[in-house]
Amino acid sequence: MLVKICAFKQASFTRTNPATGQNPLSCPKPTDHFSLYASEQAKAEQEDPDPVSCSLQSSEGPTSHIMIEADRELSAMVQDIWDKDVNRLKPGTDYRISLQGKAGPVNADMNDDMNDDNDGAGYPLFSFVDERIFKKESFLAFISLLDNYESDTGEPEIVTPEEEAENHKFLDCMLRTPTMKIAHKYLVEKQLSPEGLPEFKKQLYRIWFELYARRGASKPDSSGFEHVFVGETRGGRTVIGFHNWIQLYLQEKLGHIDYKGYSVNANSPQPDENKHILALQFSWKNGIKPKGSIFVGVSPEFEFALYTLCFLVSPNERVKVFFSIYEVDIVCHHYNQKHIGTTYPVLVKYIK
Repeated sequence: MLVKICAFKQASFTRTNPATGQNPLSCPKPTDHFSLYASEQAKAEQEDPDPVSCSLQSSEGPTSHIMIEADRELSAMVQDIWDKDVNRLKPGTDYRISLQGKAGPVNADMNDDMNDDNDGAGYPLFSFVDERIFKKESFLAFISLLDNYESDTGEPEIVTPEEEAENHKFLDCMLRTPTMKIAHKYLVEKQLSPEGLPEFKKQLYRIWFELYARRGASKPDSSGFEHVFVGETRGGRTVIGFHNWIQLYLQEKLGHIDYKGYSVNANSPQPDENKHILALQFSWKNGIKPKGSIFVGVSPEFEFALYTLCFLVSPNERVKVFFSIYEVDIVCHHYNQKHIGTTYPVLVKYIK
């Protein structure tokens, strides 16, 4: 449902707060990137007036100005979070990756060995990571959660008191970071989150750590955190979720990840070892991830703040943001409007 081809309901971007009578997504004056984007979209609409294929149109009429207004303000917040990500690693210095070749098509019904003919990489993705970064508080708190889950969907999750304490310790750590303080302030201004930290923490716990039953499961077997950051397997053959570079690196270091190569299509930019977003293919625990997308080298607090923002701010399942040198679609599927089902970045293009 890329922005260039999808139809959005106009009402989704004009939500009015009944208490104030104001639109919480009202926006400041356009930046250069958005002015350029609006110009491109207006030209496209003139060339192709079809409301289905035309960019940023809805069944109720043109909504491109509403889409751009909403995304501009959110993009400003994301840029601020990006700028405050003091724990972000520098490509080529703090870590190095080896893209190698493009991954080929896979058949999820085949095992990993049968898909080896389409393997575009003979070596691991990560050739170096300065692990001193893992000693920082947010990384330590994040990594402590990665072994708390059963990867198979359908296998009920049992949260021990120790694991629950680790969840709370992680959230306490996140709330102290500059990135999460920015996100919280913005969400309070939009009346999407409570101002008090204890209440906001409860909201975060519900979104990320409350268990729910995924498709086909009779008991709670998943959570937003597990799916997005840890990864899951379905039917022993397919990897779902798993959108975090730290987990990918640690699992690859243990020999549990087989990197198959980068993923790219005709409409996406070529991957770059010195950029922070990558689409890729890999196998894990005998299952295959045909195509995944991850940030690389960013801190846990950056992703946690970004995905929380997008989950609470956007009523849709995909939102476009501009920050640094990136134009990115953040996919964020809601589960019962209470929990994160999945969320991950899709690189649209480089903007510098």
